[in-house]
Amino acid sequence: MRRFGEAVRADITYTPRPGVYAMLPLNGALLLTHQIEPEPEFQLPGGGVDPGESPLRALHREVYEETGWTIGAPRRIGAFRRFVYMPEYNLWAEKICTIYMARPVRRLGPPTEPGHTAVWMPAETAMDLLANEGERALLAQVVRG
Repeated sequence: MRRFGEAVRADITYTPRPGVYAMLPLNGALLLTHQIEPEPEFQLPGGGVDPGESPLRALHREVYEETGWTIGAPRRIGAFRRFVYMPEYNLWAEKICTIYMARPVRRLGPPTEPGHTAVWMPAETAMDLLANEGERALLAQVVRG
């Protein structure tokens, strides 16, 4: 599996952290989330799969929490790994990031997760603004074929 981001450090024990993220295109735009902390950044909506939770259930939950939208017809389009420090959990993690393409179905309200804002933007713009190199690479692959 391809790795993006920082190199693996031999002096650190990383905890595996599976996560699911969604590309959500609609009418020529892509639905992203803007997260304020720990650093302000644009991201594909998504996050960690909780113990005992299926990846698809986690995808639906995370997209709703971070955007306020429900989704339909998710399909897996790729995966990558990142080795990072997660200050919100005080954890060094091997993030195993699985990316899905899904259809935004309905906005139920604002994001329920504090510090998140739903943002629509053209996919070409998102390729420049997404904070995560792996997300940018997969989006470029999808947009450019």
